[in-house]
Amino acid sequence: MLKIIDGKRYDTETATEVASYGNGLGGGDFRNFEETLYKTAKGAWFIAGSGGPMTSYAESVGNGSTSGEGLRPVSANEAMAWLEKYEENDALGEHFADHIEDA
Repeated sequence: MLKIIDGKRYDTETATEVASYGNGLGGGDFRNFEETLYKTAKGAWFIAGSGGPMTSYAESVGNGSTSGEGLRPVSANEAMAWLEKYEENDALGEHFADHIEDA
């Protein structure tokens, strides 16, 4: 998937895939979604994903909605929060080691 946002190119083909998450609901479930966090060569973060009609990826059609896909840039803080939310501890240690301390 390729998108240009605010003059910046975000391309899933050239960026590094950091981690993925899917909620595990079947393709027939309207709440099903999958997301992948990427980092570009210049250090920008973005999330690309797809989901059913009851997700943030839904697309309007007529009087309803259907499955869709999308891509959105995120800040480093948002990327770190996404990794924490989905317990991607290895990726957190690799990309955000300087932001993690022992309790």
